[in-house]
Amino acid sequence: MKTFLSGLRNKNNKGLDMINYLIISLYVVVFLMTAFFFNNPKDIIQGMKDILLAPSILVSDYFYVGNVGAAILNSSLIMIISILIALFNKSNMNGPIIAGIFTIGGFALFGKNIYNIWAIFIGVYLYSHYKREKFGENLTAALFGTALAPMISNLSFGLGLEPTLGIILGNLCGILAGFMLVPLAASFKNFHKSYNLYNVGFTAGILGTLFMALFRSFGLESQSLSLTASGYNKVFTIYLAIYFASMILVGFLLKGGSFKGYRKLLTNTGRPPNDFVQLYGFEVSLINMGIMGLLMLAYILFVGGELNGTSIGAIMVVAGFSAFGNHPLNSIPISLGVYVASLFTKWEASSTSLIFAATFGTALAPIAGDFGFVAGIIAGLIHVAVVNNVGFLHGGMNLYNNGFSAGIVAAIVVIMSNAIKSKREA
Repeated sequence: MKTFLSGLRNKNNKGLDMINYLIISLYVVVFLMTAFFFNNPKDIIQGMKDILLAPSILVSDYFYVGNVGAAILNSSLIMIISILIALFNKSNMNGPIIAGIFTIGGFALFGKNIYNIWAIFIGVYLYSHYKREKFGENLTAALFGTALAPMISNLSFGLGLEPTLGIILGNLCGILAGFMLVPLAASFKNFHKSYNLYNVGFTAGILGTLFMALFRSFGLESQSLSLTASGYNKVFTIYLAIYFASMILVGFLLKGGSFKGYRKLLTNTGRPPNDFVQLYGFEVSLINMGIMGLLMLAYILFVGGELNGTSIGAIMVVAGFSAFGNHPLNSIPISLGVYVASLFTKWEASSTSLIFAATFGTALAPIAGDFGFVAGIIAGLIHVAVVNNVGFLHGGMNLYNNGFSAGIVAAIVVIMSNAIKSKREA
């Protein structure tokens, strides 16, 4: 099998690793087929209509807004679109692209849809054209930048504007946000010194705060939402366990029946440059994705959380970033810190906000990777307090609220850790 796959790779004359494309695409297709297990086509179409017309701000679980089948179809279609755009732009299926595909797919279970992503893509494309850069060079910014997709939906359908005006205004703001994302994201890395894996999430938080401040000055206020589904734990525990275990098995088989290289991956701090596909190979990265997916699933079940659009989306995002920075040794301390915080604060470990903090909070994994286990726990503890207080700033229009918070936490923890480290060395 390994020889056969190597032969296919060598026959590829475009410089793209089509095996990686094929395997990621197969996982997306399998996910898409799951939609019809839960709902019939008629119900899925109606559910898609409900999703497309929803304001989609945090927290809008599409399992609840539409139905399970419609949410999965929406997620799968967006991932397929992302794969096709990457292929068209001749982008390698590397760590950042895999993270981008799984991130856009995960959040398409509770905020992104086939209507509200396009304005961001157009904005990034226009910026690339303006700078005379290839769109493929900024593709990851476009994928991650759809964090602001709810802004388009909220202006279109959620703020009481006349429909035509809302749609036009929403998409114009989305295009402007997409145009601004690329240069701002490049600059904001300096704020947290690349210790926040969700750098575009931090950038989107800043932009979301800016736009929300402008909207509020005209009397436009986002409605606070907390729409989540329940009752799907049994079926999705089995499904996700098989889904992510298969990644481990496929990676193991592609590696020739070996986990060789995985131990070396575990020594990576997670801080850029952290493209695990480039550094350790697609096979090892796929193994890591499967392991991290199972770990996040186990954590949610351990704390008594619900497996719905929000939590499954979170698991998918962490799995995607497990090709681009996350692994068990640098991520577990963050989740553990969040759990410890739940023992002493007003937030329950099983609540949506703390499940988000324990999963998406692994954006802070480079802190644990670089400064150690204890620093990771402390980062997780602080993250809980910050993330539960910054959502108001952007009115729920930045889906990557944890990425926004992680940028703030990383800047503080890293500066203090370096200061303490310098004092000890002195």
